[in-house]
Amino acid sequence: MDAHRRGVDVKMILDKTNRTKNYSSADFVMHAGIPTWIDTGHTIAHNKIMIIDGETVITGSFNFTKAAETHNAENVLMIHDPGLAKKYTDNWMLCQRQAEPYAGR
Repeated sequence: MDAHRRGVDVKMILDKTNRTKNYSSADFVMHAGIPTWIDTGHTIAHNKIMIIDGETVITGSFNFTKAAETHNAENVLMIHDPGLAKKYTDNWMLCQRQAEPYAGR
């Protein structure tokens, strides 16, 4: 079941390398029903940010993989601040306007 049918508003902007690599994250999330864009304005889009319910920002180096969880030196920061979440949301929306919608390969 895709994210929208579950009542969850999930959107993703991914690095442009996802357009060409096999087993791309872009294809995975797009097939899960998550609207996906490709950041073509930067060499590498290395941000890892989640904005939840307009109140919580999750950011850091953590890749949300099993290796990150069990083997790597990673960090994750959860900030509960609606004002900061709005700033992150505004920046995400600017990046989205500059990105290209991903339709899959």
